[in-house]
Amino acid sequence: MKEILIVVDMQKDFVDGALGSSEAVRIVDNVVDKIMAFEGDIISTYDTHEDNYMNTREGKYLPVPHCIKGTDGWALDARVQKALDAKGFRAIEKPTFGSMDLVDVIREYDVNDIKITLIGLCTDICVVSNALLLKANFTETDIAVDSNCCAGVTVEKHLAALETMRSCQIDVI
Repeated sequence: MKEILIVVDMQKDFVDGALGSSEAVRIVDNVVDKIMAFEGDIISTYDTHEDNYMNTREGKYLPVPHCIKGTDGWALDARVQKALDAKGFRAIEKPTFGSMDLVDVIREYDVNDIKITLIGLCTDICVVSNALLLKANFTETDIAVDSNCCAGVTVEKHLAALETMRSCQIDVI
């Protein structure tokens, strides 16, 4: 069985930047350890916005410029980047929470012989969105999320997202 690790949006703006949190900072070491111990293919997503972010639908609901392509906040956390560089990875830029490009990349695999694990930020937005997209498209594929390598906007929202994923037959480890 081929294992795939999806590292969701471990970017500076979500760790300790514009939308960072102490919970996000706390998971970085866990994320680095998970990446370094992982034997399989690794995909990293990048939340990617342009300079016109504040004029987008998301910008109207979340009026905090973040992950503007080319800025320091768009870059991965330096420790995560170092780990990914050491292991090798494929990058996917996504303009919104869930990524159909990620779904298309997973279609390149034998979906009957893979196991997908998601880690990253934020549990209640981009992690859950991508996990549910993958589950909807690959109903018989093993999909898991490592709760020790995720953080939500709040602890309560993190726990609620984990419960939502459990309800949708995504393994929470």
